[in-house]
Amino acid sequence: MANPAHVSKVRSLYKRILLLHRFMPIDLRALGDQYVKDEFRRHKSAPPEETKCFMKEWEGYRDTLQTQVLESMARAGGGDGAKTFGAELSEDRLKQFQDEQIGQLYELMLEATKPNRQFNIQDDSLQK
Repeated sequence: MANPAHVSKVRSLYKRILLLHRFMPIDLRALGDQYVKDEFRRHKSAPPEETKCFMKEWEGYRDTLQTQVLESMARAGGGDGAKTFGAELSEDRLKQFQDEQIGQLYELMLEATKPNRQFNIQDDSLQK
């Protein structure tokens, strides 16, 4: 059975990421939410050494996204409503990825850059 403190930490991270996604454009939010849910589900029974790396990477994502959300909100307060989310991946960083991760990254890039995205989502707040 998993350590209750670890389970709580994972659950807290998962919820925080989904909360931060609420500040993203709706199509990116839907894509990001699905990816996060799939990844956390896929790693539910991962070995401890893989879990440590998994948590470190997702904590880094959370921190980066939190910074970008705060910067986006500050710009919006100044009249510039532009939102910028994401980060560049260096070649050195990409070399550290496993083949499966490269494949997932490629599929994510294809989905994120599709002119007709798979998600047909409407923001209810705009329909008034």
